[in-house]
Amino acid sequence: MHSVTVSPKYQVVIPKSIRETLQLRPGQKMQIIEFEGRIELIPEQDIKQLHGFLKGINTEFKREDDRL
Repeated sequence: MHSVTVSPKYQVVIPKSIRETLQLRPGQKMQIIEFEGRIELIPEQDIKQLHGFLKGINTEFKREDDRL
C-alpha cells in the first residue's frame, strides 16, 4: 500500500509503480467515485483496448425467461 499527500489544491500524485503497472499516461481521463468511505480512481480505456476481453466467456447457462 502506498501513501500520498493531498496538496493545498486537493491534488495527489499517483505513485510511479502504480502508473507503470496500469500503464497510465499524462492527460488520461479517469472516473472517480466515493465508495463505502473511500475514493476509487478508474482509468478510462479506449474502446479499442477492450476488444476481445470477453473471449472465452461461458455463455452456456440457464437464462431467466424474461432475459431470452
